[in-house]
Amino acid sequence: MSPSKRAFDLVVAANRLPVDRVVSADGEVSWRTSPGGLVTAMESVMRDRDGAWVGWAGEAGEAPEPFEEQGMWLRPVALSEDEVKQYYEGFSNDTLWPIYHDVIVGASFHRQWFTQYEKVNRRFAEAIAEVAAKGATVWVHDYQLQLVPGMVRELRPDVRIGWFDHIPFPPVELFAQLPWRRAILEGLLGADYLGFQRVADAQNFVRACRQLLGLQTRGDTVSVSRADDSRRVRASAVPISIDFKGLEALAKEPETRARAKEIRESLGDPETLLLGVDRLDYTKGIGHRIKAYGELLAEDKVAPPREVFVQVATPSRERVEAYQQLRAEIEGEVGRLNGEFSRIGAPAVQYLHHSYPRREMAALFLAADVLLVTPLRDGMNLVAKEYVTCRYDEGGALVLSEFTGAFHELHQAFVVNPHDIEGLKQGIMRAIETPDKEKRRLMRAMRRRVADHDVQRWAARFLENLASAPERPAPAAPSSRGGRS
Repeated sequence: MSPSKRAFDLVVAANRLPVDRVVSADGEVSWRTSPGGLVTAMESVMRDRDGAWVGWAGEAGEAPEPFEEQGMWLRPVALSEDEVKQYYEGFSNDTLWPIYHDVIVGASFHRQWFTQYEKVNRRFAEAIAEVAAKGATVWVHDYQLQLVPGMVRELRPDVRIGWFDHIPFPPVELFAQLPWRRAILEGLLGADYLGFQRVADAQNFVRACRQLLGLQTRGDTVSVSRADDSRRVRASAVPISIDFKGLEALAKEPETRARAKEIRESLGDPETLLLGVDRLDYTKGIGHRIKAYGELLAEDKVAPPREVFVQVATPSRERVEAYQQLRAEIEGEVGRLNGEFSRIGAPAVQYLHHSYPRREMAALFLAADVLLVTPLRDGMNLVAKEYVTCRYDEGGALVLSEFTGAFHELHQAFVVNPHDIEGLKQGIMRAIETPDKEKRRLMRAMRRRVADHDVQRWAARFLENLASAPERPAPAAPSSRGGRS
């Protein structure tokens, strides 16, 4: 069997491969692990299983040949420049993303964008069919690939198909705005099992199938009845998590602890170091957080260098207009606060528009007395769980938006409604002023939750639910389009 024709019992598909291409000064090509919650979560899952990962390599043009990296078999999918603009930046992130996040900004609807979305989803499905062994388990991820489950079922009815939604799934009233709502629901119903971050998300999906497709539903299942396809599809909550043991071990390493101490010293060794870590995205509530902190500065409840606020804003979707506008607004407000409230050598807000390696992030979490996680809407927010994991010393405090999936697990956080600026300010001050003994008790309880519900348990639960999904009729012979050998 040639290297490009290998077949696997587990196939994972996501918009991106878990690695980025790096070209050195002398032209040598290598690959490094990508940042992001999905990659961080799935890397440890794939490490323990003989599986393939299907995804885009991150650059427009021809796809590299399949290759192995860090124990994973990677099957790249090609995207042209036009497809990047219309399938990814357009339909995925300027149509679906706003609808799925409470229409915080308006969604754009363009028929050509959906045509490209459909075309790219078909290409992913064909790549999956190519590398899946007979009877394989196929695990499709996220909103960019919602048509893939149905397409894979057409090509390979012998495989078991699961799909996991990393972002919120919207209420019917919002989802119904999509002109392509039927195609998306029918694509998702190609799966045997659908996993969501929250119970409400799974219920929203089931309700959409009932109200928009007229299908029968019972509890967490949807009945699909066609001449050639009669099944019950289950949809339930399986909240994602992180590699607790691996990240905790990294935080405990002497190099990480030394770096955390160095970070605090470089910031003037403040009484309280507050930290925000987010992709630069309008769903993350960065503007609300900075507004609240600005009012606390104006009221002299916080002041540099006694309190220091560091905001890490990882670059994101920089060619999408809404993100360009957000960056300008955030950086403008940071500049205003620094101009008004900074002292020499002590800026009011330390703003960092970079991404950082895993060890540096662990050191930042270990250094921070308070982590501010204030999204307006988020599927989970793994940053909250990463912070809790890194605090092996049981120090620190977590200010957490009630509109994150993490809120449903980390009940001991200082919970806030980010739309309520006064309440957000009060939550920040409670996190600063609560006695250390009480904060340690709260942190201890959150750490137990994350340790007991780590990424391995999440993956095991998802795969168990997929394996036990309602039985379906025996499949017909696999389509010759699958390309297996």
